[in-house]
Amino acid sequence: MPALPVVSELTPKQQARRQGIIDVAIEMATEGGYEAVQMRDVAARADVALGTLYRYFSSKDQLLGACWAEWTQQLENRISRRPLKGETPSDRIVDFFARANRAVERSGKLTSALIMSMASADPATIEPQSEVASLMTRVVLEELEGLEPEIQRRIREALGHVWYSVLVNWVNGRLPMRRVNRALESATRLIIDPHV
Repeated sequence: MPALPVVSELTPKQQARRQGIIDVAIEMATEGGYEAVQMRDVAARADVALGTLYRYFSSKDQLLGACWAEWTQQLENRISRRPLKGETPSDRIVDFFARANRAVERSGKLTSALIMSMASADPATIEPQSEVASLMTRVVLEELEGLEPEIQRRIREALGHVWYSVLVNWVNGRLPMRRVNRALESATRLIIDPHV
């Protein structure tokens, strides 16, 4: 399979076409979850040839990974307009999770589709997964400035794993969102407070 284009090297027209595909996939996932996002249907709704779609995204999971990265960017934009609240780093990271989870809860089917794509072993999903993880990295680095970089990395990884785990349980109906938030708050305070 030929290499996919580097997004930053796309022409404005190509970037607009790629963004249109992502927007359609988000709409379809919002309407019907993971199973509703079929590559042929995405291409038809985005008004592009199926071959064109595959030139931008080699798989459904990579496409949904790009949707997850888009969702993450929108969340980061909202946070930059309304900074995190709280007296301590733990308070502010708990606020981050609460705000992110409100957005998650509003879009249950979309979240389910995005979480399923993150569980994919498809190597094409590594880059979008990294983009999603980078938001958590930026939040933790900002809130834990002054701690050793290795401690910051371990905290970010641990919190990322907890967040993913509780969201999987929420998507599968095993945890209500209030318990998701409570678990994240407990984990945040247990992991961060001894270091600050």
